Amino acid sequence: MGARIAAEAVDPPADIVLKSLMFQVNDGSFVFALVGGNGSVSTRKLGRATGHKHVGAASPRNAERVTCYQVGGISPLGAKTDLPAVLDEAAAAHSSLILNAGARGTLVRIATHDLIRLIDAQVADIRAWNT
Repeated sequence: MGARIAAEAVDPPADIVLKSLMFQVNDGSFVFALVGGNGSVSTRKLGRATGHKHVGAASPRNAERVTCYQVGGISPLGAKTDLPAVLDEAAAAHSSLILNAGARGTLVRIATHDLIRLIDAQVADIRAWNT
């Protein structure tokens, strides 16, 4: 919901304003899932993309602890710990994307290829298409 509100504030299409979501995998590690603001993440697809059998949303407390950012401002850019990141292929089709810059209400627009390079993101179909 935060990405949708941000998209309305800066007026780009919601599908280029990313949600930066944290997931915990079965081995206890964490992964970023980046999906357009008008979508949601399929945990089954995310698990398949990362090679993990079980993937679930990280608790807000764990997401904040691992990244040192507050929920609503979590970003893969400059997070406390380098974590694997998966960018949804539908979002990756755009030339530039907008995402949290580490604080609530602070956004950055970045060329998609630069984002992928900076965070070493894997591009995969992780979107749940029922939304």
